[in-house]
Amino acid sequence: MTEREGVITFQGKPLTLIGPAIQPGSEAPHFTLTANDLSDLRCDTYRDKIRVLSVVPSLDTPVCATQTRTFNQRATQLSNDVVVLTISMDLPFAQKRFCGAEGIERVITASDYKHRSFGPAYGVLIKELGLLTRAVFVLDRRNKVVHVEYVPEVTHEPNYDAALAAVKAAT
Repeated sequence: MTEREGVITFQGKPLTLIGPAIQPGSEAPHFTLTANDLSDLRCDTYRDKIRVLSVVPSLDTPVCATQTRTFNQRATQLSNDVVVLTISMDLPFAQKRFCGAEGIERVITASDYKHRSFGPAYGVLIKELGLLTRAVFVLDRRNKVVHVEYVPEVTHEPNYDAALAAVKAAT
């Protein structure tokens, strides 16, 4: 498996990402995640929709919570042809509890804890921590990647406007 050193930092300390650097225009890698009801959620579950994959280390941290709340709020302005998934290693029970407590209704949370297929496929698995790094991917209806952002410093928020501009361009 490909290892990419120093692509991201956590509080200024360089870390290693496992997996390839996904590029816009490429075919979206397949994955299997675990939904809040413990069922499998696959990349093609929403194949006829535009998908925003909002990747966070853990919903139990302030920046990850902010990222999820922000995408939830901004998703209310998007059509029903757009699905926003927040993906982390958090257990599905914790994700469901977070969504209930925060009133998250337009974002679907999914976990990579069980299958661990998403992190290495999208190059977001942090070797040193066993968590996913902060990133955003936008996939169009043809399963092509139209936007990629690996946030260089894990404690920073992504560029929401750039991701949503890619969604609008793919509509």
